Amino acid sequence: MTDMRTPLKKVRGLGSAHEGTDHFWRQRLTAIANVPLTLFFVGLLVSLNGADYAQVRAVLANPFVALILIAMLLSALYHMRLGMQVIIEDYVHGEGGKLVLLMLNTFFTIAVGVASVFALLKLAFGG
Repeated sequence: MTDMRTPLKKVRGLGSAHEGTDHFWRQRLTAIANVPLTLFFVGLLVSLNGADYAQVRAVLANPFVALILIAMLLSALYHMRLGMQVIIEDYVHGEGGKLVLLMLNTFFTIAVGVASVFALLKLAFGG
């Protein structure tokens, strides 16, 4: 059996999508990062259960809490974008539709990320 890949493709490990394992590793790394970040987020929600608005703002004004929550948002949204990209690439067969959905996937993720980070910063810094 002969290998039809060029020596350069063998070295780079690139497949037909020209991404190789980079996408796979980014998805796995964000999944690993999401475990402690989500646990922190759930713990924060449980600890703030029953708290009033002033207490929640005081907790979110802590730079450590705000940074961890921003990291959780960005990691989860990026992970979501990567997962949806795989689903779109696997199950949408028309090239035009696939391109439009991939662009919408990216725009949606950016819009949700910007709105979420803005809301968090507004709560943290008052407004």
